[in-house]
Amino acid sequence: MAATRPIQVGAPGVDPVTVGDGSLVLIAGPCGLESASVADEVAAGVSEVARALGIPWVFKSSFDKANRTSATAWRGPGLELGLQWLADIRQRHGVPVTTDVHLPHQVGPVAAVVDLLQVPAFLCRQTDLLRACGASGRPVNVKRGQFLAPGALHGVVSKVDAPTMLTERGTTFGHGDLVVDFRMLHWMRQTGVPVCFDATHSVQQPGAVNTGGRREMVAPLARAAAAVGIDALFIETHPQPARARSDAGSQVPLAALHDLLAPVVAVHRAAGVRPS
Repeated sequence: MAATRPIQVGAPGVDPVTVGDGSLVLIAGPCGLESASVADEVAAGVSEVARALGIPWVFKSSFDKANRTSATAWRGPGLELGLQWLADIRQRHGVPVTTDVHLPHQVGPVAAVVDLLQVPAFLCRQTDLLRACGASGRPVNVKRGQFLAPGALHGVVSKVDAPTMLTERGTTFGHGDLVVDFRMLHWMRQTGVPVCFDATHSVQQPGAVNTGGRREMVAPLARAAAAVGIDALFIETHPQPARARSDAGSQVPLAALHDLLAPVVAVHRAAGVRPS
């Protein structure tokens, strides 16, 4: 198995986070940037949880939910306002931030603000987007498409040709459901880059008649991933998930985040999985 190449997340102004050095990094935030106040509340809450558990973390939220099932679904504040809110979170809380990019022309302005670029799962084979991200000067987190075989990930990493991490978020299973194949975490590590597990998107029911998620499965899947071996854990969290404007069925209540994460951190430390 290829040795894991750690990546540094965090430009001047925040404490840098190393992904892939044997520690567990948390990537967390609300699914979408609903408002500056919700983003700030979540950032403050996650900061407190991360300090209590002794883990580094990166704030994540999206300025544009561009792959919703419905054409009339809420999408977010847009690029300009979303980046302003992300910059404010970064400065106020001293934490690295990340967000999705969907088109090559978004990469430049987004990279000027965030510390880690995220490529959505549906776009993980888009060569122009991957290359633009790789040329940005920022590390890149690519989510494995629900349809993508693990062997194809070598090509994804090659296209980025820059510090990269990969995120597992489940595999399409029938119609409107996902299944997590934990072998993926092992196979993804063979690319030589850090591996993240997305515990909340993995419990979604995408494209189902009543699109939702099985929130009760987030905790057991996260613990299992920690036992197999991961470098980062991705969790979307919201103060009131039932009122969230996107992914209401899968986001973790902010008040429950500490109790959910504490056993995951304990399992990760007990497993002692280290980069080879």
